[in-house]
Amino acid sequence: MALFRYLHRGGAARATPLFQQLALGSFNMSSWATCDPEAPYIGKVSNVVDGKWVEYASSREVIDPMNGATMAHVHEAAEKDLSGFVNCLNKCPKAGLHNPLKLPERYLMYGDVSLRVAESLKDPQIESFFTKLIMRVAPKSRAQALGEVQVTRKFFENFGGDNVRFLSKSFTAPGDYTGQRTEGLRWPFGPVALITPFNFPLEIPALQLMGALYMGNKPVLKVDSKVSIVMSEFLKLLNHCGMPLDDVLFVNCDGATMHSLLMKAKPQNTLFTGSQAVAELLAKDLNGKVKLEDAGFDWKIMGPDVPSSQEVNYIAWKADQDAYAFSGQKCSAQSILFMHENWYDKTTFIELIKERAARRNLKDLTIGPVLSVTNQEIQSHISNLLQLEKAEVLFGGNTLKEHSIPSCYGSFEPTAVFVPIESMLKDEESFKLVTKEIFGPFQIITKFSDDELPKVLEACERMSAHLTAALVSNDVLFRNKVLANTCNGTTYAGLRARTTGAPQNHWFGPAGDPRAAGIGTIEAIRSVWSCHREIIFDEGPIPESSPLTQS
Repeated sequence: MALFRYLHRGGAARATPLFQQLALGSFNMSSWATCDPEAPYIGKVSNVVDGKWVEYASSREVIDPMNGATMAHVHEAAEKDLSGFVNCLNKCPKAGLHNPLKLPERYLMYGDVSLRVAESLKDPQIESFFTKLIMRVAPKSRAQALGEVQVTRKFFENFGGDNVRFLSKSFTAPGDYTGQRTEGLRWPFGPVALITPFNFPLEIPALQLMGALYMGNKPVLKVDSKVSIVMSEFLKLLNHCGMPLDDVLFVNCDGATMHSLLMKAKPQNTLFTGSQAVAELLAKDLNGKVKLEDAGFDWKIMGPDVPSSQEVNYIAWKADQDAYAFSGQKCSAQSILFMHENWYDKTTFIELIKERAARRNLKDLTIGPVLSVTNQEIQSHISNLLQLEKAEVLFGGNTLKEHSIPSCYGSFEPTAVFVPIESMLKDEESFKLVTKEIFGPFQIITKFSDDELPKVLEACERMSAHLTAALVSNDVLFRNKVLANTCNGTTYAGLRARTTGAPQNHWFGPAGDPRAAGIGTIEAIRSVWSCHREIIFDEGPIPESSPLTQS
């Protein structure tokens, strides 16, 4: 393993404090960890097929988003390598690896595994290992990366012990006569797939993977190759904690190859987290057998009630976090801010956000590389917006200076563009432009009066993505009117409302779409990774005097 090679060639004398901890830690990370998140070259990523780690001839170079240097290699499967994945996935029956009537011991096994993983992630050394690894491949502040690890740990704490079996709790109802009853069961799909993006390299794939496994499915997991080393290491921890490695398939490949794998294997359900365009393509090609957590053009509405100056400062801090933490690369990031004129005209709220945004810097990664949008794409979007009547840049609008971020990635200041609500709603072309999601440090700001609230609600209705939303108001009548006429799946309401935040204690997912996928909670796992099966027991006795009338 990389760790032992590093130590045995004399690296121990020069080892970082982290690696000294890895070698000596009570959880003995050296028994499973195979990469060094602090080394210039992190390591390599393999695939999992039939319970074995497998390398392929094709190797993709992964560059460091901060300086462009090669930091890892990912062995990617090509078209000719897919048969192993397809055959392995197809061995799993539609009744799954376990279900309420088959091998229920496996529910208990995954409760034990979850308990061990939670205990492992409590260890400061392991927590630091994954935090630093996330920061290397998807540069975000330590607080953001650590939060991802901690949410993942709390998820595993929630499902340690009996809660895995409780996911499949059934119900019964009396029948029409003695000997008849009906039982409703949560049933696995069997062979399934999940595809996850770059922005949360640990939390999204770990939580969705475990949901699939808890319910008895056999999943094939694909993570964006730029960050898949995080999940590669986490799979090794899972295996170390008792998860059978042959319960999972782990594939690294490009999008076209993954599409081919799905077409050949025909999984019973596919969870996709990512862009709306790809989501719609998969929904069509997989005949609707999908669950989607796709694009998020997320709104925040600030009501007419303006609180004290101290509370205004807090709300400005939260707005800056919602729009610009992790450089805006969250599907829950604040995309558009509807400000009541009481906020826009009578407070220093815009100046407060501008001031906070200006503090963000590369040194502490409160701003960083934009991994899916280039500077040219952001600048072009801003230029197009400025063609709308009375649109203007409120702050930002420029590229970052003095850095080594490669040109294939964006490097942009936190930016806000004001667009009057009349200009936004002028025609379909204008509305489509304003509500285009830019997966970076960018937001639209507009204002409205009491009489213009219907226009705000019209804009919310016309949006196609309904993931998260925030309603910053303690005015009960105003709040109820907005909540009653919108449909975002994860909506925060009240003075502390936010758009970002995907903890383990509440549903996180879109609404308004029967394909909508949630993550993290009992309801989300049941909804995404199981279906309803009804068994009607009709055991007799058969009445002796039954007329047996034909009809």
